[in-house]
Amino acid sequence: TQPSSDLFAAAAAGGRPTTARHAQAAALSGDLDSALRLSDRLVANEDSPDRAEGATVGATALAHRGQLGRSAELYRWSGTASSAAFAAIAAAATGQADELERFLDQPPSGRAPTLLASASVLMGRGVRETLTGQPTAALSAFVQASALLEPAGQTVLLPDSPAALAALVALHSGEFDIGESVLDDAVASGLGAALMSSRHRLLQAWIPMVRGKTAAAAEYLAAATSEARQLESRDLLFATALEVGIARRSSDLPGLQRSWGRAREAIVRHPVDLFTLLPLGEFAIAAARLGELNRLQMHLREARLLLDRLGNPALWATPWHWSALHAAIIMEEPTVADEHVAALVAARQTRFGSAVAAAAESWLEILRGVVDPARVETAARGLHHIGMSWDGARLAGQAAIRTSDRKAMTALLDCARMLQGRPAQTGHVNDAITVPNESRLSDREQEVAELVLGGLTYKQIADQLFISAKTVEHHVARMRQRLNCASRSELLAKLRSMAAPRSSAEQPRVPWPRRPTP
Repeated sequence: TQPSSDLFAAAAAGGRPTTARHAQAAALSGDLDSALRLSDRLVANEDSPDRAEGATVGATALAHRGQLGRSAELYRWSGTASSAAFAAIAAAATGQADELERFLDQPPSGRAPTLLASASVLMGRGVRETLTGQPTAALSAFVQASALLEPAGQTVLLPDSPAALAALVALHSGEFDIGESVLDDAVASGLGAALMSSRHRLLQAWIPMVRGKTAAAAEYLAAATSEARQLESRDLLFATALEVGIARRSSDLPGLQRSWGRAREAIVRHPVDLFTLLPLGEFAIAAARLGELNRLQMHLREARLLLDRLGNPALWATPWHWSALHAAIIMEEPTVADEHVAALVAARQTRFGSAVAAAAESWLEILRGVVDPARVETAARGLHHIGMSWDGARLAGQAAIRTSDRKAMTALLDCARMLQGRPAQTGHVNDAITVPNESRLSDREQEVAELVLGGLTYKQIADQLFISAKTVEHHVARMRQRLNCASRSELLAKLRSMAAPRSSAEQPRVPWPRRPTP
């Protein structure tokens, strides 16, 4: 991508008004400080013929910095062909859907039907479909808008690209392949120039992260953050959420703690809006994991109010409640968890919603001491089929460590391995590990021992038990010392020899209380 100085020189050589073109070139190159300074100068100059173009540049820059309210105001004022659509989209993203409805019902007339103007209308229709229609209709509108803009490529200035919005819808509805395809096309065409390049690559990283392919996600994240320029607040929000999400899924507790420090700054820099609910959900789980959920309470409350103002559209609300459910599970808040499950069940009209709702119900059954292996496996595979393979494997793994039935444990662990792309374990998994009183393992060590015998790696055990891989290693070391084993192989042999049905004298895991019947 050309730097803004080169684009500015080209505009001046072509005899075009240089201040307006320089402002646009600065924005396209990602230099939003210069773009905002120049656009403000144009808007303030009552004699300038380029005030509207200056307002459009300023509105676009503010959108990338998360200031959607102010962005919408400038778009309305500019009156350009695409500005009414972008103002309405920004308003809807902050909970004011009426403006979008009015725009689509009575679109402005008499304006040139440029590619950008046509695409902006399609983007508005796509956003409306996410609120009141079907995900497939929303995806279709965004994909069509993206195709319209690809010939313009690096010359089109966008507050958000239709490819990015398509990817968000794909992530919220389980259509990951479509999301990947439209993002690949946007990157190849340079859609939105440098201003949009990081956003496209960050969303490319999000898809493999949800699938549990953390190495691929990390590669995309590195590509998105390798450029010299600093990420704008919206991109920084997604980048730090990816860091947090990759660390969490890799059971990297030190990495999670490091990433959380950067995430806190990103969170305070960006207001809550509809298009940033995914990173906020990831932050909620991480904050609960680190005991800092109180830091997010204001933002979580704003997210709930935003969804309420929009009528709790299922497409946006379902992933949000799924993340909030897992934060409640970590915080051991059964009542809060029940509320999120009820919301997910109420929004199960789509294939994606049905799979997530079934998994949520299964999670709470497991936590309440009811492990139905067939039901759990069906729910876990349902998550896998909508692209959430990591979550599906985790559900099956958690059920495995909470059942005393050896066959059920074996089947559930095999299911978890399959969803992770690993072969099923041959041999037998023992019900529980019991040892003489003088060397009895703690409850946590028993859990670790069962999963070690099940063939899970330290990282996979850590993820199932919500601890770090290093802590698992320490548990294994303590078991070796306690059982006087000189090597890992000796420890495994010892644990196998001590395997027996769980003694009735042992203290069982305390399940969550049953949900009160209405």
